[in-house]
Amino acid sequence: MNIAPLKREIDQIAKDKGIDKRTIISALEEAMKQAARRKFGLEKEIEARFNPETSEIELFEFREVVEVITDRDAHITLANAKKLDPEAEVGDEIGVKLDTADFGRILAQTAKQVIIQRVRDAERDIVFEEYKDRKGEIVNGIVRRFEKGALLVDLGRTEAVLPAKEQVPRETYRPGDRIRAYVIDVTTMGKGAQVILSRAAIQFMTKLFAQEVPEIYEGIVKIESAAREPGGRSKIAVSSRDKDVDPVGACVGMKGSRVQAVVQELRGERIDIVPFSNDAPRYVCSALSPAQVSKVIIDETTKSMDVIVPDDQLSLAIGRKGQNVRLAVQLTGWKIDIKSESKIRELADWFVRAVSVVPGLGADEADVLLQSGITSLEDLAKCQDSLLLSFTGVDNAGVRAIKAKAAVLAQEKTAEDARAAAAAEAALNTERRE
Repeated sequence: MNIAPLKREIDQIAKDKGIDKRTIISALEEAMKQAARRKFGLEKEIEARFNPETSEIELFEFREVVEVITDRDAHITLANAKKLDPEAEVGDEIGVKLDTADFGRILAQTAKQVIIQRVRDAERDIVFEEYKDRKGEIVNGIVRRFEKGALLVDLGRTEAVLPAKEQVPRETYRPGDRIRAYVIDVTTMGKGAQVILSRAAIQFMTKLFAQEVPEIYEGIVKIESAAREPGGRSKIAVSSRDKDVDPVGACVGMKGSRVQAVVQELRGERIDIVPFSNDAPRYVCSALSPAQVSKVIIDETTKSMDVIVPDDQLSLAIGRKGQNVRLAVQLTGWKIDIKSESKIRELADWFVRAVSVVPGLGADEADVLLQSGITSLEDLAKCQDSLLLSFTGVDNAGVRAIKAKAAVLAQEKTAEDARAAAAAEAALNTERRE
């Protein structure tokens, strides 16, 4: 198959696609081999070779050298074989060059399809090799088009996909917009290597901080934990291995320049930066920032905390639709229950009523119960006997009396809370009608 510009075409494809010329030549040889077998028969032993001097794909059919031909398609006489190879002997296999001048359109199309597929495979391998080590990095690209909710992003050498679930709510893009995203995965699919991007991943935010804060990049400051609700609010907990470096200050930057650069890239997402601590109560209190905490009651067995805040800090601690406390839970790994001081005082009053069935018991014992992690009348009714027996003047009969009283008061409190909720609902409905 003599193609005058074939060598130029190979060089051009290699340059445009960044593919080794040997790969393209191999694809051409395979394509011509398949086309020849379709024309001359699938049972034929055919080999294709590229001749760079003539820019020609040469096809050879292998035949056995024999004295007497019994199969014209499989045999060649010794005399004819010696014309091709003077050293040929009977029993050898020798390649006979085939005439490709009459290859038709169908065979040319077959060759074209094989070449296209091999080039695609080579491109896929190149892209995969280039991006497999970039998993976990931030890349820059240009939005090209939308496809079933996903954004297709041009990275230069390949097209990446930003799935709908990895996009940030309320962020919008148009074709031609520049975009930065985090590489969460690189896979080899049937259609080629696929780079999966994300702007919603927690790692996207932490990587942005690593780019903006030299102390994080150098390992002086470490992001210990992070929590994020994309497009809304995030929290990161940071520590420093150098006592002279304030980790929070390093992340905030001069006049907030560093954190603002991250916020700008995240299109206004609010970010709280808190100091990490191995002291769980201190860590949880920091995680609930900017709310102020009055007291913390810890239950190590369930890894939960009851956090008591001033009444005017309750909504701040909980956050809009529970966002602040939800992020604090993700950040610290502790279950957190927020209670106001007035609710704790009310609960203490109920406890006083329960323990006062034993003469001499009152507010001090109620406070001890709260500090011990008893935060409901139901808990008091089921608590360990040893806790109540530790109170002066309480015996086994006293324990039973306190628990029985707590069970009765729990029912009263439940009924009282139900009446209060019903009254509030009625008032709200009245307000809506008006």
